Amino acid sequence: MDSSHLIKNIFADTITVATNVRDTLSNDIVEISALIFSRLMNGNKIMACGNGGSAGDSQHFASELVNRFEINRNELAGLALTTDSSTITSIANDYGYDEIFSKQISALGKKHDILLAITTSGNSINIHRAIEQAHKKDITVILLTGKNGGIASKALKQGDREIRVPSSSTARIQEIHLVIIHCICSLIENNMVEKNE
Repeated sequence: MDSSHLIKNIFADTITVATNVRDTLSNDIVEISALIFSRLMNGNKIMACGNGGSAGDSQHFASELVNRFEINRNELAGLALTTDSSTITSIANDYGYDEIFSKQISALGKKHDILLAITTSGNSINIHRAIEQAHKKDITVILLTGKNGGIASKALKQGDREIRVPSSSTARIQEIHLVIIHCICSLIENNMVEKNE
């Protein structure tokens, strides 16, 4: 396959998955955004975690809450559990990589906070452990997945929410996760503007 054809196929696949998500999951994104907004306005925080590209998405989301997305507004309590190298490596060294998020949630999480767990496959053990720990602390879980949702999807309880990107391609799932994150940030900021009008 020549390079130009490969690029066209990538764009075509991305557009197909994005259109599918737009047409089938928009209401879920709106509801999840409203839940996050409500918790933030009540003084709770959003903790985000993921591995690899999903770790980057976690940091991206947290930075857009704390600083801004597209408009100037008050700061919001977002925390990426993927950024503190000393904490992550000490937990991994002493307890294992599977606990790097769960122990942070145990230390930092409070009742009615939200955990945004991001995993393309749903099968990351440290994400599964993070969800279990969140439940112990009465923290609501919002799960961004793809493929078949994996073990993370099966760990969800009543009140948790999942947005599962209908694709088996890790790259396409990651691309759409970022679009979903941007949708959530935009809806939160729109709600803040409306609240202050």
